[in-house]
Amino acid sequence: MSNPRPADRTTLYRGAAVFTGPGSPPAEALAVRGDRLVHVGSAAEAVEVAGSGADVVDLDGGLVVPGFVDAHTHVLMTGDALTRVHLRDARDLGEIQRRIRDWTTAHPDAPRVLGTGWLFSAVPGGRPTREMLDAVCPDRPVYLDANDYHSVWVNSRALEELGIGRDTPDPVGGTIARDPRTGEATGFIDETAMQDIVWPFLAARRTDADRDHHLSAAVTAYAEAGITGVVDMAVDELGLAAMDRAHRAGDLPVRIVGHWFMERAGDTAAHLAQVETAARLAREHRSPWLRMTGVKFVVDGVIDGCTAALTAPYANGALPGPIWDLDTLAPAVAAADAAGLQIAVHAIGDQAARITLDALEHAVATNGPRPRRHRIEHLEYVDPADVPRLGRLGVTASMQPVHADPAVQDNWRAMLGDSRVERGYAWPEYSATGARLAFGTDAPTAPHSPLPNLYVATTRRSALDRSLPANVPAFALPLADALQHATYDAAWSCCAEEERGALSPGRLADFTVIDRDPFTEGVDSLLEARVVRTVAGGVATHQAAGTG
Repeated sequence: MSNPRPADRTTLYRGAAVFTGPGSPPAEALAVRGDRLVHVGSAAEAVEVAGSGADVVDLDGGLVVPGFVDAHTHVLMTGDALTRVHLRDARDLGEIQRRIRDWTTAHPDAPRVLGTGWLFSAVPGGRPTREMLDAVCPDRPVYLDANDYHSVWVNSRALEELGIGRDTPDPVGGTIARDPRTGEATGFIDETAMQDIVWPFLAARRTDADRDHHLSAAVTAYAEAGITGVVDMAVDELGLAAMDRAHRAGDLPVRIVGHWFMERAGDTAAHLAQVETAARLAREHRSPWLRMTGVKFVVDGVIDGCTAALTAPYANGALPGPIWDLDTLAPAVAAADAAGLQIAVHAIGDQAARITLDALEHAVATNGPRPRRHRIEHLEYVDPADVPRLGRLGVTASMQPVHADPAVQDNWRAMLGDSRVERGYAWPEYSATGARLAFGTDAPTAPHSPLPNLYVATTRRSALDRSLPANVPAFALPLADALQHATYDAAWSCCAEEERGALSPGRLADFTVIDRDPFTEGVDSLLEARVVRTVAGGVATHQAAGTG
């Protein structure tokens, strides 16, 4: 699907409003020749440019927008999640247990039960235990990734096959939760303990065929949602191999830009070796459909699990440290910067954001002036004193509006428990500093569809439960701004804005058609709208049933 159309074929798209991008007037029609736009403007001029032999697609209303670029996602994990027990909307323990029981009945031969999306607020006291899972599945290992993918909940059989016992040590930056009376593992594993123990164990049991299936499921789902490009924020060797296979076969309907995942090792030498690997991969993968561009660090955890690094304690008195402290992070960041890599850093808490900004300043001081497009991912709470530094350093604030959905905010707000909740997800404050604001979804931690993401961005209301009050409504954005952040700015965040993210002659023909126009019908229509056509490189990668 990644092969361009024959250069001598021209297609005229008309009959819908066209949002062309920042600073450009709306249009009435598009003309596409090969993989490029040759006209964006009036319908009459489009007919003239396309010529008498052009194919004509009448869109029957709605809105054309530049192809959505998910600025932060996890491709194979999203495909994997589509095959698992879905728990995001399970509101209590009984519902979680019922879904596990139903899944085990429907899959009697599956060696393990895999689930995803559970919320801390659905678990009694926010403390999941192995006994809760043993009650419904005592005979097979159960692995349930939390909604934020920073912890995993397992049963007794899973602990057994992982080899986790009373004497298993906690790795740096992670925890195996234990019963304070007995010292036995309770079934809750977070951060690097999950990344170093659980995920490698499960990955070793997947085949290339599994990974190919997960990739195919993910990119198909992205295309159906109107996404033409993604930034994958945790690429590893096996995932990249699957992407390579699909790329060589011409089976990538979505453009992928990847960041190599940096493991928190024991010494700087190991980190510098990882940077060298990422630099080599960036030289080797430079296709318009598959490009490696940088590295990804995870400096802290998540507020829901009380593992994000804050400068002041959580409501329960906890004050965990970062996964990467400044002394460890700064040399690796400077090396990646010197190698010309784009740096992306997961930093949710204000202490993590401060460490990251300090490390980026160190890189600038060490390496001197050079073109840079470094990014900080999530930035859910930033100390007001550090907000201006985003603009001064030219940082891209990579944000996921769907994480601010009021339906998933109860535990987040309770963990902070003070005035900090009124400064969560302060998108307009970040962009006001001059920092670029790029939107993504962080799928599979949240639904991958851009339209609910835009609804939350423009209303600060819930796309899941419209009865809930808005979450700090002063931070809501105008629709045109939100669209820009999900298209042009997201393309800018991965150094692709000259080709993608806006609609004008000469650019790649990457665009999305939705069946209604929220500029005229109101932003509430985003929740009812559907994507009827996705075009990437001039090729229709998705066409809804019943459309011409």
